[in-house]
Amino acid sequence: MKLLIALDALLREGSVSAAAASMGMQVSAMSRMLAQLREFYGDPLLERTGQGMRPTPFAEALRLEVRGLANDAELLLARTPDSASTLPWGSHHGPGSNSARMLSPHQATPLATPLAPGSSAADRLAGEPSPQMIAERMALIGHASAPSQRLAKYIASIAAGPGRTRPLTQEEARDALGIVLRAEADPFQTGALLATMQFRGMTAVELAGFAQAVQLHAAGPGTGETAEAAETAMADLNWPAYLSPRLRTVPWFLHAARLVAMAGHRVLVHGFGSNIASGILLQQAAEAAAIPVADSLEDARQALAQEGIAYLPVTAYCPQLAGLLALYPAFEMRTPVNTAVHVLNPGGAPAAMLGAAQTSDRELFRTAAALTGCLDAAVTGANRDFAQVTPDRPTPVFRLTGGEEARFTLPSTPASRMPIPAALTQQEYWLAVWTGAARDELAEAAIVKTAALALMTLRRAPEAEFSACLEDAGTLWRNRPRQLRPASADATSVRKP
Repeated sequence: MKLLIALDALLREGSVSAAAASMGMQVSAMSRMLAQLREFYGDPLLERTGQGMRPTPFAEALRLEVRGLANDAELLLARTPDSASTLPWGSHHGPGSNSARMLSPHQATPLATPLAPGSSAADRLAGEPSPQMIAERMALIGHASAPSQRLAKYIASIAAGPGRTRPLTQEEARDALGIVLRAEADPFQTGALLATMQFRGMTAVELAGFAQAVQLHAAGPGTGETAEAAETAMADLNWPAYLSPRLRTVPWFLHAARLVAMAGHRVLVHGFGSNIASGILLQQAAEAAAIPVADSLEDARQALAQEGIAYLPVTAYCPQLAGLLALYPAFEMRTPVNTAVHVLNPGGAPAAMLGAAQTSDRELFRTAAALTGCLDAAVTGANRDFAQVTPDRPTPVFRLTGGEEARFTLPSTPASRMPIPAALTQQEYWLAVWTGAARDELAEAAIVKTAALALMTLRRAPEAEFSACLEDAGTLWRNRPRQLRPASADATSVRKP
């Protein structure tokens, strides 16, 4: 019983010290109880990130049931002979239960809500609504309620304040962003949802829900839950590339993606057309590299079948999502949507190449990818906007292989940085490296090592076989077609048999 109450406090507070204070315990005692819980469940339950402790997906699945059981226990211990006939004991109904739903309007004492442990003396003194009152009001908002009501409930759930807030479930996050994408939300609600989630920090479960909402919306009405299954065979490798306008480098990863396509794998690159390097758009870079640019998801499907590689702009995939991404100037910060796009999988590919600068985001993306059905992924730690190996620095890689998590570091390769000739723009130099008109040892190493990591991910190869993948990528680089042809040219000139 004590471990159950401790787990409830840990999930509610998101901090060992805060949970200990709420229970009147020493921090060391709470730490020991957390260790016992971790050993019992075989799960870390709480993981340290750059924004504090975050519950694991397993802990999130337990949260509401633990809250209900802990509340029942608290009420049971507070039971007296005088109150025995007035309290509806034994009314817990499983995960996420809210006993207020089971009561008639005439029953005056519904059980507490998962949003709070109970009324405090300060709440009663200030005339605050009790958790029971909140539970009763929130329980009236269900799946059949108006979209604005459902969204209000989600906002209240994540912004209720310390000790009362909780992350959204995957289904709730999917519904919340779906309401926004369908323009069924009040603009103030959209701002409140995005700002609150960004301030608090997203969980992997919420990221997965957001990604599913985008994919269902992009697939169109009437597709329902079958949208993801219909896209399963569209691509082999998913490669998100949502570039920051402040990025001052060239996309060597596009050359790496072309090498992977030459090996016979279908590679879907999708992204945001921000300015890169010399001011060209990512879409223009794809066109210059003879990568077909799709006007729709169906166009991308056809291009992948014919060429083995395609670039899908977010404006063509989901215009509403592009509109949300364009809100940056209104907030002067990224929103959860800017984070969720990195785990989008428009082609339903079973493998993914993802990039994240922060360690916490690498773990977050890896877990979110698994929750969306991607069982093989490599999250590189060199760039925050796309997956690309930086060869002259050690590159941490967070892997997902057949659903199993692993981590390793690609060692650095000594190479000198070459200055770009004054006569060439960055775009011209980027193309010259592919055609062989310019030699850049560091750039070539970035291309080949990135392609090798992608091949390793697609093959589910163990870490020990990276050298073999690197050799294959090197062979592809040496045998690449030097002259880039338009996307409409013969496909055999782009793909290796």
